[in-house]
Amino acid sequence: MIVAGDFKNGITIEYDGKVCQIVEFQHVKPGKGAAFVRTKLKDIVNGGVVETSFRPTEKFPQAHIDRKDMQYLYNDGDLYNFMDVETYDQIALPKSDIGDALKFVKENEMVKICSYKGNVFAVEPPLFVELQITETEPGFKGDTATGATKPATVETGAVVNVPLFVNQDDVIKIDTRTGEYLSRA
Repeated sequence: MIVAGDFKNGITIEYDGKVCQIVEFQHVKPGKGAAFVRTKLKDIVNGGVVETSFRPTEKFPQAHIDRKDMQYLYNDGDLYNFMDVETYDQIALPKSDIGDALKFVKENEMVKICSYKGNVFAVEPPLFVELQITETEPGFKGDTATGATKPATVETGAVVNVPLFVNQDDVIKIDTRTGEYLSRA
């Protein structure tokens, strides 16, 4: 159990029948009345954010989230297949559980599978990936000073905005959290 007075960013708790992560908290002590803790809670299963206040003495069960490294094997229609590289156990997850978390992940790359009490709720790709550009328009000399970008399709099929000097068949580094181009590899 964790007391609201001991909240820290990133802690996961069970609140109102949901598993929530504390995004932001603030201890408030008004001039009149009792102190309270103002928090922003993010539901880790569906992503919704809620703002609420608690008394500092309220207790909540702490939720333990399991993050396991697994290898993304392949996709066959609506199912994505993953393998535990230690035990060689394989699991298949439906597209609805994954969303677009794998749009920058190639087959045979490592990802983190997040679960709570055995139920998988998210797939976390690596923070940065290097992918080859399969299709983009050629850049023009002299256009690089403006900081302009152009769309480029990478080998996984995702579209990324890249600077004009990047050409087809270049390998680029991408931040998977934002989908932004970082540099040429």
